[in-house]
Amino acid sequence: MSSTVQRLRIAHIITQLELGGAQQNTLYTIAHLNTETYEPILICGSGGILDDEAKAGSWPTYFVPTLVRPVRPWQDVIAGIKIYKLLRKIKPHVVHTHSSKAGIIGRIAAYFAGVPVIIHTFHGFGFTPGQPEWMQRLFIQAERLCAHLSTHLVFVSEDNQEEALALGITGEKPTSLIRSGILIQETPRSPAIREELGIASTAWIVLSVGNFKPQKNPMDLVKTAKAILTQDSTIHFVFVGDGELRSSVEEAAQKEGIAQNLHFMGWRKDIPQILAASDSFLLTSLWEGLPRAIVEASVARVPSVAYAVNGVKDILKEGETGFPIPPHQFELAAEKLLWLKNHPEEARRIGQKARARVETEFNIDNMVRQQENLYKSLYDAVPLKLYYEPLWNNPL
Repeated sequence: MSSTVQRLRIAHIITQLELGGAQQNTLYTIAHLNTETYEPILICGSGGILDDEAKAGSWPTYFVPTLVRPVRPWQDVIAGIKIYKLLRKIKPHVVHTHSSKAGIIGRIAAYFAGVPVIIHTFHGFGFTPGQPEWMQRLFIQAERLCAHLSTHLVFVSEDNQEEALALGITGEKPTSLIRSGILIQETPRSPAIREELGIASTAWIVLSVGNFKPQKNPMDLVKTAKAILTQDSTIHFVFVGDGELRSSVEEAAQKEGIAQNLHFMGWRKDIPQILAASDSFLLTSLWEGLPRAIVEASVARVPSVAYAVNGVKDILKEGETGFPIPPHQFELAAEKLLWLKNHPEEARRIGQKARARVETEFNIDNMVRQQENLYKSLYDAVPLKLYYEPLWNNPL
């Protein structure tokens, strides 16, 4: 990097700051970039649960209200124009986009704004199994176009990387695998969570964390719980999260007569403490990028049972680090969870191996350093360098 460039200005663009892996990792990256070398900036939609965290950060944050998750053609065009104008004023050396909507709008805006390096991280795809075929084809074509506008593509899971290659999304563009990391820490087991929920200290807890939306398929959580409780009524299920399907899930639990064993906690920020109070983890997603929740469970040495969709197979190996099973096989999920309860020594061994699996590869600080190295190497390869004064010396 030339001595004339004091710091590289990195603009991260993400759709909304929901309580999810992509959002949490983006904020962590921005907060932990080496400020002697990098000048981070955040552009995002408004109304997310993590908005206050972004506002409290030491970096500039620009909210674009029209940048929303659903496809809204007119709002999307306005969002693209707004981001284009922001980038023309901010003059970043690198734009790094995250999430499908921001990835498409942000990369188009960055290209027309003349940003020298454009990176996109696939935390999953905008096309999903539940969409009509024509819509999936449309999103795939959009991803192919935006890949052409990109300098480099980053994937968080091998499954997504292989799928993108097979679908012709990556084309000739260079790619990297940078795991979506988390803090590797020890959280002591405390009776506080069980006391809060009124669960006995000896009861076995199955935990699930995620949005109550179609992707996470939460109705299968109820089906799995019902299959288990018909065999062992002492087990309790704790669900952390919220969303459009929560009321339907709670109604189903009441209808099945198992509501007394199901505990809905809403969104929480003390996930490590809740994991430390749990004995097993369940994920019934129908598609993923890389499920942060399973990585968090692995760090806590909590053995997981999860539908074997993209990203899950990167972490769980049958009988070694957990149990990946076919989607919708809730009876098999119940069987595996009961096996874990009835084989505590084997469950402990699986939890230990899961921790060892993620300890190095999914370390969040390693993730930040990998991204820093990528920014530097890509900008060093730009033929015509751009030199800017620090943004906060010239506020917008």
